[in-house]
Amino acid sequence: MAEVNDAPVQRQIRIGRATVGLVGFDIAVNRLLGEPDLDHAEAAVRLYEEVARQNYIPAGMEDEYREALGREFDRLKGGRENEDGDLVIRVLGPGCVSCNSLQSVVIEAMSKMGIAADVFQVHDPDEIGRFGITRTPALLVNGQVKCSGRLPTSSQVEEWLREAAAGR
Repeated sequence: MAEVNDAPVQRQIRIGRATVGLVGFDIAVNRLLGEPDLDHAEAAVRLYEEVARQNYIPAGMEDEYREALGREFDRLKGGRENEDGDLVIRVLGPGCVSCNSLQSVVIEAMSKMGIAADVFQVHDPDEIGRFGITRTPALLVNGQVKCSGRLPTSSQVEEWLREAAAGR
C-alpha cells in the first residue's frame, strides 16, 4: 500500500502589494469554514495564529497578514474576489498544454491592451474544486468564471479583460 502524504500545500495570497506563498493555509481555512457563526475578525486572528506557526511573518507585517487572511477567508466563504481594484486572473488546470495556451492568450491580450493584472496558475485539484470548476482549462477574472472546459479565442479574452478593467 502506498504511503499517503498529507503535507500541507503552499497557497499564494496577496499581502499588501506582494503575493506570498503560505503553507498550511488551506487546512486552517477549511477547519474554520466549518464554523458558520465565525465572524471576520475572529477568523483573521485564528488564521494568523495557525499560519504563523508554519510560516515566516516579517516583523511589523502582522496586521497586514491578518487583514489579508481575513479577506481570503471572506472570499472563500462567498465574499468578493478583489477589493483593492487590481485585476486578478486565475488560470485553472493541471498544467497541460491547453492550460498553458490559455495563460499565453491572457498575457498576449493584456500586453496588446496595455493593462496589468496579477495572473496565477492554479494546479491543485482541491483548490480548483473550491472555485466550483469541474472542467479545465478554466479562466477566472476577478473571481468570475469566464470559461471552463475550453480554450477561448483571444477576442473573447480581450472582451472579458476590457469589462473587468472598466469595472475597477
